[in-house]
Amino acid sequence: MKKLDDIDLRILTILYRNADITNKELAAQIGIAPSTCLERVKRMKQNGVIKNAFIDINFNSIGGNIEAIAAIKLQPYSERIVNQLRDDLLKLPEIISLYHMGGNFDYFIHMSVKDSEHLRQFVFNAITSREEVTTVETSLIFEHSRSGVLPNFDS
Repeated sequence: MKKLDDIDLRILTILYRNADITNKELAAQIGIAPSTCLERVKRMKQNGVIKNAFIDINFNSIGGNIEAIAAIKLQPYSERIVNQLRDDLLKLPEIISLYHMGGNFDYFIHMSVKDSEHLRQFVFNAITSREEVTTVETSLIFEHSRSGVLPNFDS
């Protein structure tokens, strides 16, 4: 993969802060032609530098009044079991994101539900009912913030 230059890094910095910006606005902020900007973004997508673009939804506005993290342990632990859990959970509308972890827990599951009873039923039905799940610790999220600053690993 070609090393990212300063222009690529500037593009990433702006997109990281606002993935909804138009190509024309992005090119203007960088000071390059829109066609050049578009080609650079396409190249970074093809090379896996840019994996996706997301919108940040206020889940409360669509009925997700509670966000929580469930930390879970699996036994037995195998690649097949880990992958099956991931694939099954990602199909569920309550799931926001999954983190396959090293350490004390095998997965952290970020979810949004309408109320405490929905959370209780979801944890029972989608998580603890699974044979391979041995431990679940659920914590409520009071606030979720995302940094708009692109990490810099060259300093």
